[in-house]
Amino acid sequence: MFKRLDLLLCGITVVLAFFGLAMIASVSVFESYQITQRLVDQGVRDIPGNSFYLIRSSVHTFTGLAAMCVIMVIPYHTWKKLALPLFGITLLLLMAVFIPGIGADYGTAHSWLRIGFLPSIQPSEFLKLTLVFYLAVWLQKREQLVGTMKEGFLPFATLLIISTILVALQPDLGSFLVLSGIAITMFFIAGGNVLHMLLGGAIAGILGLPIILNKSYIRNRFRAFVSPNDPSIAESIGFQIKQALIAIGSGGFFGVGYGKSVQKFGYLPEVQADTIFAAMAEELGFVRLLIILGMYSIFVWRGYHIARTAPDRFGFLVATGITTWVAVQTILNIAVNVSLFPLTGITLPFISYGGSSLLALLMGVGVLLNISMYSTEEAVRERRKSRRTLQL
Repeated sequence: MFKRLDLLLCGITVVLAFFGLAMIASVSVFESYQITQRLVDQGVRDIPGNSFYLIRSSVHTFTGLAAMCVIMVIPYHTWKKLALPLFGITLLLLMAVFIPGIGADYGTAHSWLRIGFLPSIQPSEFLKLTLVFYLAVWLQKREQLVGTMKEGFLPFATLLIISTILVALQPDLGSFLVLSGIAITMFFIAGGNVLHMLLGGAIAGILGLPIILNKSYIRNRFRAFVSPNDPSIAESIGFQIKQALIAIGSGGFFGVGYGKSVQKFGYLPEVQADTIFAAMAEELGFVRLLIILGMYSIFVWRGYHIARTAPDRFGFLVATGITTWVAVQTILNIAVNVSLFPLTGITLPFISYGGSSLLALLMGVGVLLNISMYSTEEAVRERRKSRRTLQL
């Protein structure tokens, strides 16, 4: 028995994606001009322009929405069969980023693959989705054993380490934290022991963070977070967060107006990506920004509602994982922009520039929407009845 897909969640996703295009059109003009001017100097282009990021982001958005529509009509049980091979392929792609000539870096992270004329991809973004699939299958099979140490926690901890260690080596602190958040939440929701869950987080931190902090620039980010007012830090490693706070403060309650940001003119690094929230706050102000934050809140509410009413255990776990992914990444990006967490290099879901991130997120939403079409009260009762039978 089917019902209509969750139109509210679908509508919010589309609105956020197009709102992201509108914000990139506004905040990326300076960076677009700078990058195209360099291409002119290299003889690649004839004249500079201010729509470099907008054009590329438009391609990402429409490609991602098309992928969402296709995946939305694929029965979600299909991903149960493909979970292991997709997870394995993603891990192989993560290993490939370390191969010279194939792996590429952007800024300070070595996280991209660039093969010939094909667009570059960031495998860690797709790992977030394939990890959800694989964990859902794994946790479903061990439903009665998840709470045990030997058959539940230890295999889970091993899986978590395998999933995050390659990301930590890049190093990509943001994706490392999001992946850990997804895995630990799914483990807990599946019936994992709370103490085991805390121990798993500690193990991931003990093994992963030293690898990540081995890079001096990441250590400096933590220094800037701990001592933001230190003059030697504020004008160097603390410059980005200082400018983000200036942008947010400049916006006040009602903002300076769309397109009128000052910080986007070379003051706010990665303004089209990691710090787009700060630029949004400057242009839109606190009151208008509440609308966007409200949309994220409704998305998370509807996502967990889909999980709660999913017809089977696999759908329940997949919907929980995808919703947690969006929730954790949103909170983390905003926390960084308001100086509540050290810089991580994580994008704001659906809004920031980033092809791999947007495509993976919209594919995940497509799966979530498909689950919503199977969610009925009758199916929920059957799922809960079968679980009680297993427990007996």
